[in-house]
This record gives sequence, C-alpha cells and structure tokens, in this order.
Amino acid sequence: MKKAISQWSFPAGLTMADILAWTLEAGFEGLEVTLEEDPDGAQAALGLLTVEAVERQAESIREAAERAGVGIAAVATGLLWSYPLTADDPEIRAKALRLTEVMLQAASILGVDTALVIPGVVAAPFGPTVRPVPYDLCYQRSRQAVQALLPAAEKWQVKLGLEPVWNDFLLSPLEWAEFVDDFASPWVSVYFDCGNVLRTGFPEQWIRILGSRISRLHVKDFKTAIGNLQGFCDLLDGDVNWPEVMKALREIGYDGWVTAEVMPPNPFAPEHLLHVNSLALVRIFAM
Repeated sequence: MKKAISQWSFPAGLTMADILAWTLEAGFEGLEVTLEEDPDGAQAALGLLTVEAVERQAESIREAAERAGVGIAAVATGLLWSYPLTADDPEIRAKALRLTEVMLQAASILGVDTALVIPGVVAAPFGPTVRPVPYDLCYQRSRQAVQALLPAAEKWQVKLGLEPVWNDFLLSPLEWAEFVDDFASPWVSVYFDCGNVLRTGFPEQWIRILGSRISRLHVKDFKTAIGNLQGFCDLLDGDVNWPEVMKALREIGYDGWVTAEVMPPNPFAPEHLLHVNSLALVRIFAM
C-alpha cells in the first residue's frame, strides 16, 4: 500500500509547488488533488486545479509532480456538495454532471484512474444548505446520474469512485454492493472511507463486503462518543479498529493508495497535521 495525503489537509494559500514539497517532507508518496471553481483566477495563480483552466492546470500539476517525485493518488472535489447530482433543481443536476466530467478529464490528464464522486445527497449536516431530497428519489436520480457519466468515464479511462459520506444515502455496505453491481461496469467503484462509516457501522465489515469494488481508500479517525462532525480526529486518536481494518484490507487483496483525509490543519503549526498522520500511517501499515 502507498501513503498519500489529501490536498484538503493543507492550509489555504499554498502554491502547488509548496504542497508537493510539504507532501514529500512529511513522508507521503502521493497527493490527492482537489478541483475547485476559480472565477477570479486566484487558485490558478497558485498552480492549483481549477474548473476554468482544467486542461492547462492538470498538465502543469502532472509535470510538477513528476519533477518532485510525488505520485497523484486521485482527484476529488467538494463542489458536489454545492451542486449535488441528485438536487431538485434540474439545472443544478446538469451542472453537477458537467463538473464531474471535468474532474474525469482532469484525472486522465494527471494520469490517475479514479475520481472521487459523491453519488447523491439526501441531507447533509454541513456545507451549503441543501433542501432534503426523499431517499427513493435520491436513489433514482443517483442511478441516472452515474449511468449518464459512464460514457465520459470510459472516454477518459477513469473510474467513478463513489464515496460513502455523511449524506444520509446508501447507509449500509449491502446497499452499496447492490448499487455498484447494478451498473455491471468496470467504471463504477467505491472510494471507501474508514472514518466516515464508523458512525453507523464497522469499516472492517464494509471492506470485506465491498471487496474488489473498492478502488481507493480514505483514512481518518472518529470518536464515536462525540458522534458529530467534531468527532473526526487524527489517525489513532479515535475508535477505528485499525488492526481489523488492515486485516480486512489484506484479505481482499487491496494494495493501492491509502489517502489520509484529515483536517483542518492547526493555523499555528500546519505541518504538524501532516507529520502526525504520516507517522500514524506507518504504524497502521505495520499492524
């Protein structure tokens, strides 16, 4: 398995060159790059990946990562919280499809085979205010959206890595397995997150049930006694049973990128977050 870090784990305002340098310094082999909207060009000026200049920026990031010796683990975006694929407004759903297609294009240029996709949102305890969507309607719209994205995924040779997140949707590993299998497509997979599912289940059980459907892995920890967003914490500080998680991953033969998605960094010592969780991953891999 290979250690990566999410771009969201870095403080705002860093250039991509700084992010790549910090990644290596902290002992990570790879970076999960994030896609953002950038109407004023400020993000592009820092060398970050933007919707408005996706082709140019992705080429530049790929070249910079190659020079630095940093692998690109995957591409993600938070834009699908603002523009859910399952929103009531058809214009928002259409924009979500366009943004996801842009992300697939970016992943292809960056040389990675998986993009993280939030498949739908019934409701969410954070981010922009999203009007709740009935579960069955969300399921229907999500299926339609994923089906509509398959041609783009095949064109760019990038898997849709659907992630279990706090969206009140697809709440069990059995639901996830059925949802993915219904497409019978190599371009639909699961971007599994150990910390996200701890609120309602056991990640080691999810891993064994989902098996080869898992194309990428996020790791974070979570304190179940807190039970809300404040419960997310550094690796090894929460209640994830890491020995069992590692055992399950070895059982299913997972040997890909493991990306620490931990945030936010301490504004007074932002590098601390990276080093603490990099060292924690070394310990977790040895379990």
